[in-house]
Amino acid sequence: MWQDLRSELHDDGLEIVTVALDSAGLEAVQPWLQRARPQHPALIDEGHLLGGLFGIVNVPSGVWIDEAGVIVRPPEPAFAAAPDWHDGMGEDATDYQRRTLALEQRLLVEDEKYVAAIRDWVRHGPASRYALPPEEVLRRSRPRGRTESEAAAHFELGCHLRDLGHGGDAVAHFKQAHRLQPDNWTYKCQAWSFVSPDLGPSAEYDTDWATEVERTGVDAYYPPLDM
Repeated sequence: MWQDLRSELHDDGLEIVTVALDSAGLEAVQPWLQRARPQHPALIDEGHLLGGLFGIVNVPSGVWIDEAGVIVRPPEPAFAAAPDWHDGMGEDATDYQRRTLALEQRLLVEDEKYVAAIRDWVRHGPASRYALPPEEVLRRSRPRGRTESEAAAHFELGCHLRDLGHGGDAVAHFKQAHRLQPDNWTYKCQAWSFVSPDLGPSAEYDTDWATEVERTGVDAYYPPLDM
């Protein structure tokens, strides 16, 4: 999806860098890279560093950075095309997977709106109405206070313990991260993926992706673009 947009606009000065936030590293991300065959920089962030630097709490999120290295749009839901939620869903799908699909199909995806804004930015540069002034970027950015910092520390400890083979201890820290920053879906999905590839119910956690989306509301998962 992003490769097509990059091919269209690269000669006009746009570079796209995709970053997978996945503590499992290349092993987890490689199948997606092989399918996409990106010609743009495609990185793997095993430490979820972008979350701390930019305030990313869900994926896919996009951040716009101009030629001077200045952020002109902070993280927001970013789709280059509408996802094919049915992809990989066979007749043998479990009830949970079908429940997940039903929720995914209700998520707000504003791909056309987002791509149109990128095209306008590439065409008009700083004069684009979608390139925000610094004060508006700051207003929309997510501050990282003490609670968020503690959540990040617990998440990092959880990942470290898991890498050392201490799965039970890791779960305890992941739960603490979820409690401290409940709106951070990257923390939740990463932890659930270690014990359930489809982010479904498990013995380790008392909740899962579908249950949490239903609890918090489908409309809150990807908030509307403020453009």
